[in-house]
Amino acid sequence: MKLDVLAVAAHPDDIELACSGTVAKLSRQGRKVGILDLTEGELGTRGSRSIRRQEAAEATRILGLSARVNLRLPDGGIDVNRRTVRAVIEQIRRFRPEVLLIPHFQERHPDHVHAHHLAKEAWFYSGLEKIPTRINGKRQEPWRPKRFFHFMQKYEFEPTFIVDVTDVYPVKKAALKAFSSQFHRPGSTERETLLSSKHFLDSIYARDGHFGSLIDVQYGEAFYSIAPIGVDSFFSLL
Repeated sequence: MKLDVLAVAAHPDDIELACSGTVAKLSRQGRKVGILDLTEGELGTRGSRSIRRQEAAEATRILGLSARVNLRLPDGGIDVNRRTVRAVIEQIRRFRPEVLLIPHFQERHPDHVHAHHLAKEAWFYSGLEKIPTRINGKRQEPWRPKRFFHFMQKYEFEPTFIVDVTDVYPVKKAALKAFSSQFHRPGSTERETLLSSKHFLDSIYARDGHFGSLIDVQYGEAFYSIAPIGVDSFFSLL
């Protein structure tokens, strides 16, 4: 299956937190969108592998994704090496997306930083003829997405552009609530984490509200492009 957009993240729920409004909007516009989770998030204080698989499956349904793959790399141990880069290359060549969404290079969580470098290297090397890969025994053709954009996680950056996600914001909220093991549950006896603190999701909604206000809408999701973005007319920006 060919995708229009592939979003790469370290953990299940990373995309839902960062840019699931954009993902949902693209899906509802008829674009084929997929998520590549690098780990199962098994080091998370709350939840388990099996619970998070179920939660990711529900979020996938809510967002209307065309594909979701988990590479099952070790949580807390995302290494950038020949094997892991090749594993991501295989998925890029499998889905042949036009756009890759990846973590920013400055992040609080080491896994997010490593996921950035892994995705960035795979983006480049996936276009090289002399790096052979196979999937299901079949040789893959080289493919390099035309663009990659960084989504925002813990640390904020000056956005290159902001996507208006106001009309699909209820979908983002529903996708986040699918990961119920990770967020605040009144009366829970489990150890509290940043994600499970009472006001964590409110802070996500507030930040999306802030970036929305910068473009005069209710909610927006911020992206950064390291390369200039060309347009053929000023009116493309209106």
